[in-house]
Amino acid sequence: SPEGGGGGARRPGGGATLPARRYRLRDGCWVLCALLVCFADGASDLWLAAHYYVRGQRWWFGLTLLFVLLPSVVVQLLSFRWFVYDFAAAASTKDSAGSTKDSARRARGCCRLCVWLLQGLIHLLQLGQVWRYLRTLYLGLQSRWQAEHRRRHFYWRMMFESADISMLRLLETFLKSAPQLVLQLSIMVQQNSIEPLQGLSASASLLSLAWMIASYQKVLRDSREDKMPMSYKGAVVQILWHLFTIAARAIAFALFASVFQLYFGIFIVTHWCIMTFWIIQGETDFCMSKWEEIIYNMVVGIIYIFCWFNVKEGRSRYRMCIYYVITLSENAALTILWFLYYDRKTTSDFDALILVCVVSSSFALGIFFMFIYYCLLHPNGPMFSPRAGGCIFRQRPVPVPGSPTDTVTSPPRSLPRTTGGEREGAPGERDSCVPVFQVRPCAPPAPAARAPRTERPVIRIDLPRKKYPAWDAHFIDRRLRKTILALEYASPTTPCLQYRTPGAPQEVLEYETTV
Repeated sequence: SPEGGGGGARRPGGGATLPARRYRLRDGCWVLCALLVCFADGASDLWLAAHYYVRGQRWWFGLTLLFVLLPSVVVQLLSFRWFVYDFAAAASTKDSAGSTKDSARRARGCCRLCVWLLQGLIHLLQLGQVWRYLRTLYLGLQSRWQAEHRRRHFYWRMMFESADISMLRLLETFLKSAPQLVLQLSIMVQQNSIEPLQGLSASASLLSLAWMIASYQKVLRDSREDKMPMSYKGAVVQILWHLFTIAARAIAFALFASVFQLYFGIFIVTHWCIMTFWIIQGETDFCMSKWEEIIYNMVVGIIYIFCWFNVKEGRSRYRMCIYYVITLSENAALTILWFLYYDRKTTSDFDALILVCVVSSSFALGIFFMFIYYCLLHPNGPMFSPRAGGCIFRQRPVPVPGSPTDTVTSPPRSLPRTTGGEREGAPGERDSCVPVFQVRPCAPPAPAARAPRTERPVIRIDLPRKKYPAWDAHFIDRRLRKTILALEYASPTTPCLQYRTPGAPQEVLEYETTV
């Protein structure tokens, strides 16, 4: 059924049937809620900036507006750059498959000019993310309404668009919402009062930060076939987890910054440098080039100022425990220093104790929801499930031998890499390449039952598959996207993707096509 995500896709080589994920109405509601959070965050900040300007508080007006416009311009430029590449790739594909008449070419040229002007206006008005959210919703609904092949095609494009908007919004929230939250909390502490617009702006920024962390993790898991998708209950609990931990962190920052402005800046820069070095030392593998990887690690270092963000495959419990011990120590030190040196004339001792209790209780609530997520709602299974190896300390599922799992057949989620032992199975179990020379045994065994081979385009990628929690290469490398969408446009069947197995360089010789 469309709501339940029924249907299936057969793996090559007679493997098990995989559930084909469909776009559900709750997915559309999630996108609409994300769009509402985006609107609330931006509108409340602009409204508050105008409020400061009318009241003559030009310093607060300038800082509030700066934290709105500068990150937005950076993200809009990146979004428009992605649009330029994607639109040029789509135009070249349609030109090669379209009519060669002059009238048709002129019509296509006029349409492209209109699209260029419209997109330029959208991004100039700082509405690139809004357009991408609406486009994601449109592509998702089209994947529900179209026929089977067209459904898969629109689902590919919807997942690509979801990945783009998740990465853009994650960058924007930690460049805009995080500093905006600390700024407004600092103003409240200095004024010893909370105005309605200040509370609205700070709440919208906090919700935007927590929402985008959970949304990013959900879309990333949905894009990978080797990982179980995150449920919406798990996403909501993860929002609460990050909401309370980020709130405690931001309040501690605001309290300390209200007394020690210079030392607060030194603390932030020092923490960012240490976290960035820690991430680089972990040898992440997110981007396609070394310099892009360094820039990415620097951005993640900014995220680590406020909350935990997993960037490396494997058991992350030790790294997460180290991070939260450091965070708890820093929050306690910043809050205690503020409590010792705050201005007794503007803040009473009772109010100061209330603020200290808010910081500690908010952090404790965040850790509580973190345990709820890992123990009950983690995609790998709850704490007492047979699939799980205990709360947080889980064991990975044992792979089923004899099933090739390096082929992406249910787009656009990709399957795990094939191990060396699986690739050395019987020829009948391998659908990627039939051997040219083969020694026949004296007594040929009975042929094993297998599914009939379905001819379809195969994109064999001469790259090892990136490890979770990184995006697959065909999500972040727009050249691979161009190839996939071109084959989707020209072929009646969905293309398969195959990544190179590490440690098997001879496999490259078997490739019919190498991207």
